[in-house]
Amino acid sequence: MIERLLPVEWFREVAPVTGLHPVVAEKRDRLVAQSKALGIDVVITDDFRSTEEQNALYRQGRGDKGAIVTQVKGGGSYHNYGLAIDFALRIPGGDVIWDLKYDGNGNGKSDWMEVVSIAKKLGFSWGGDWKSFPDYPHLQMDFGYSIGELQRGWRPPLQPE
Repeated sequence: MIERLLPVEWFREVAPVTGLHPVVAEKRDRLVAQSKALGIDVVITDDFRSTEEQNALYRQGRGDKGAIVTQVKGGGSYHNYGLAIDFALRIPGGDVIWDLKYDGNGNGKSDWMEVVSIAKKLGFSWGGDWKSFPDYPHLQMDFGYSIGELQRGWRPPLQPE
């Protein structure tokens, strides 16, 4: 008998990810609604991102015009697996801002940090907590999966456990 080095169930066809994970989409909608109830207009500026879109963002500031906005190439972002969103704030008059100190609802608290607090209660982790390259607009739900596991085809269940 031949002994297998890896379990056969590790090798399977994996459908490509083409959109936001349903749990993440539901939590995104709750984030927007709960923020609105506090008088904060949250704009989701990005969610699922294809490998090609991720690679284009990676080239930004590294040959393409613009500032560096990501440290990872396609396949290396939770956006590529439908597990991340980016947000900003819309202010009266319609402008969209990325101001961590803005207090548009006048309650003495940063609107940005109020949104982050809501997001964390909904189960998101915040890129602003990252030590090496803080990403203040970034929220993700990794469901305990590393990028390496996602690259190897592992996917979180479509329903919460």
